[in-house]
Amino acid sequence: MTPTWSAVVLSQGDRPAELDRAVGSLLAQDGVTIEVIVVGNGWRPTGLPPEVRTVRLKRNLGAPKGRNRGVRKARGEHLFFLDDDAWLPRVDTLAAIEHAFDDDPRLGVVQTRICSPEGDGARRWVPRLRDKDPMRSSLVFSVLEGSVAVRRSVFANTRGWAGRFFYAHEGVELAWRAWDAGYTVMYRGDLHAHHPLVSRERHTGHMRQDGRNRVWLAKRNLPTPVASVYVAMWALLTGVRFVREPSSYASWLAGAWEGARTYGGKRRPIKWSTVWRMTTHGRPPLV
Repeated sequence: MTPTWSAVVLSQGDRPAELDRAVGSLLAQDGVTIEVIVVGNGWRPTGLPPEVRTVRLKRNLGAPKGRNRGVRKARGEHLFFLDDDAWLPRVDTLAAIEHAFDDDPRLGVVQTRICSPEGDGARRWVPRLRDKDPMRSSLVFSVLEGSVAVRRSVFANTRGWAGRFFYAHEGVELAWRAWDAGYTVMYRGDLHAHHPLVSRERHTGHMRQDGRNRVWLAKRNLPTPVASVYVAMWALLTGVRFVREPSSYASWLAGAWEGARTYGGKRRPIKWSTVWRMTTHGRPPLV
């Protein structure tokens, strides 16, 4: 039977217990037909249930490119991406998203609420700038990649995750491209995934990567006048946020400069009508 869902879990093989938990929560999903694909980012996945399909990458290609490689093996009509240290506590999560897709043909992407098992940290994972109420569902213009569903057709239309980014802001590009294709992107506060609370700066070079990818994001996706304002606004906001951490802000600026002078991928600016559509929904692509 062809699965309705293909769930892609990316792992570097350093969290076997957490990976087992993530995979188990996907296999336990009720009311849907699902295949689970584990992508070994720099290792060969082993010790998994026999029904799990695997992809071995000889080296770490980064999160977005690794997830794209998993999609190459996927057969489902819908895609679900789950971090290897996250899990779905409810067995009806994918069925609820499938019903939402069936009810609204223009719904292209759904991010669930993400919270720690203790209930902490949910506000920081809400992809809205101002209203951080984690229980409120709404249209959004970015997604966090750790627990997100995408129609397969929309994923193909948007050309998938931004592989050059390695990590950071690929969820913004996916959302923008989905909006540009005529779809909507939804945050569902009533559906959730558990994820351990971790530091934002757990990755080496986080600030430099953030700055570089902000500029690449603008260069790849925004009309030139909008791109210039977008980068300037983020430079200002980041400076305000890290006013007491000048070394962090210096790293961000170094990354932004790297993004400005290097090739970040093919430029495909969203339409001006999409800029207006996003603006009418309260989120122009300026911040």
